[in-house]
Amino acid sequence: MPNTSAAKKALRQSAKRRLHNRTQRSSLRSVIKACRAAAQGDDAEATQKAFRLACKQLDQAAAKNLIHKNTAARTKSRLCRFVKSQG
Repeated sequence: MPNTSAAKKALRQSAKRRLHNRTQRSSLRSVIKACRAAAQGDDAEATQKAFRLACKQLDQAAAKNLIHKNTAARTKSRLCRFVKSQG
């Protein structure tokens, strides 16, 4: 338990940030999962749209330090390879 008022405030802030980051990371995972599902379908246009959205979300997450930039690049590369192999 925090003893000082500054430590109490830091605890409140970190809890708030953790909750926000968890929701952002969860929605990012959902977008990636939706892209993989679209790639397994028949609609090429929907697949490209989902892929572009996933890449955009990954880049934004990396820019906000939600994930590391190399993690974003690796995920985009693997996603692109998966989309091309399904199409």
